Amino acid sequence: MLLRRPSTDKHNGVMTNEALTSWCVYLLRCADDSLYCGITNDLAKRIATHNTGKGARYTRVRLPVVVAYVEPCADRSEASKREAAIKLLSRSSKLALIANQGEVALVLQTNPA
Repeated sequence: MLLRRPSTDKHNGVMTNEALTSWCVYLLRCADDSLYCGITNDLAKRIATHNTGKGARYTRVRLPVVVAYVEPCADRSEASKREAAIKLLSRSSKLALIANQGEVALVLQTNPA
């Protein structure tokens, strides 16, 4: 299965804040070190919802969660399809996906929305 790298700004190679408020698929690392995959069109709001215990049932008992991977998508349909593909991956493949995005995750942590 082909793993795609996340979209970035064409000019400087980093993910922009605009990408954080459009449809995206994300992976969370839960407190028990498990991974959760979901989609959203407002990443900051969705993470806050997860961390207040009002998100998905799976994450409610595994708080706190942190963003491990984000992949912007063109629309909800593309995000849903990519989420389904990621959910089919093994844990080791998901960890490889996260590792291959290391530099983008660093930019997201240092440049909040």
